[in-house]
Amino acid sequence: MSADLVDWASTAADGFPFPEGVPASRLAAELSDMLVSPDPVIRDDHAYTGAARWIGEGRFDQVLETLGDTAAGRFTHPEVQARTFAPLILCSVLARGRTVPGLVPQKAAERWYAAFSAWYPTEQDTRGWDDSLGWLHAVAHGADAAAAFATALPGRRTELLELCARRITAEHADYRYAQLEDARLARALTRILHAPGLTPEEATGWLTLVLAALDGGGPGPVPVWAFNTFATLQSLHVHLTRGLAGEGVPPHAEAVAARAADLLRMPCHWLD
Repeated sequence: MSADLVDWASTAADGFPFPEGVPASRLAAELSDMLVSPDPVIRDDHAYTGAARWIGEGRFDQVLETLGDTAAGRFTHPEVQARTFAPLILCSVLARGRTVPGLVPQKAAERWYAAFSAWYPTEQDTRGWDDSLGWLHAVAHGADAAAAFATALPGRRTELLELCARRITAEHADYRYAQLEDARLARALTRILHAPGLTPEEATGWLTLVLAALDGGGPGPVPVWAFNTFATLQSLHVHLTRGLAGEGVPPHAEAVAARAADLLRMPCHWLD
């Protein structure tokens, strides 16, 4: 494929008008290749922004499943930026599938979910920002994808809540959330909890995984993973109390917030 297929800098500057006359399959393949780039301008400003725009506009409907398969295949890529931008493409693909029912086969969504769920709680490099690579944001991007999968695969909602719990409490973490990862997780959890039909037990059950991880903590410095967990619980409590703009609070918000507050009393014993 020609490296000069599109002048991406000019296309981005012009607001991403679609290059008429260029096959969608060629454009999608070039954008997918660019999403691996260590250059944040190429990867984020050009490839991701263009792909998200054109997926949303329906320009890639004929190759949507291929885009999803390529993204899902990146979860085992050796380079971190390739792994962490894969969930963003899946979010765009799944969102387009919601707009046009039947466009994304359920078997494809399940296939992507299997790859995503194997990657998300085990990703080792969870930095939000790197001075050379730019935004990485494995935790935040993965949280967005978890919420998207909850809509596409409603039968996976409780699994997705537990998947987020495993990500939050991953003991191998060496990065303290510094780029609002806790808020992105809280937003995703709130959106998953918005799904109709969850029982009170399903809505709160995932917090038993958090309790099990925290149980047994003693004196001494707070481990990074525990700090991240408490930060996320605080953000979640705010989200459940205030609600999401245009969406409100989910069913069982009060029960989940109460369980979160119980866990927050572990480090903050002065709470009422």
